Amino acid sequence: MKWINHQIVTGFIVCTATNDALFTASAIVGAVLPDRVEGSPPKESSAYWKWRKKHRTWSHYPPIYIALIIAAQVAKDYYPEPTLAFALNLLTYAMVGALLHVSEDGLCGKVPIFLPHKKYGLKLFKVGSWREYFFAALIIAACLFARFGDINLLRSYLNL
Repeated sequence: MKWINHQIVTGFIVCTATNDALFTASAIVGAVLPDRVEGSPPKESSAYWKWRKKHRTWSHYPPIYIALIIAAQVAKDYYPEPTLAFALNLLTYAMVGALLHVSEDGLCGKVPIFLPHKKYGLKLFKVGSWREYFFAALIIAACLFARFGDINLLRSYLNL
């Protein structure tokens, strides 16, 4: 998926689940983390394909993000100081954003699930295609429906 769609879809999912703007913002930051740590693809053709071969390997490996979430929650239990606990919660939601990124990539290609160099996934749409944007719109609509229940409640919330 394009980064903007990762951010929008992740933002809607986390906001629907938590109703917390700060945690949503943290997840949106984490939504591009798996690609960000790999760096930008090189412009030249030969270097691009070498980079592409390593794309979606260890940076898209879910156990890394799950371990970081568990570590943050354990640390929060051992160090209950409010500011540190708050920062650890922000880290947790950033890692949730990264996990959502990996899940979203698994719908448009392959990602490692069990081993970092063995990839699985679906190819429901091509990155950048109209189907990707349609998929993002469906997720947004599902989140809005889950949040507001019906169109009349949404209209009253938006004062329409």
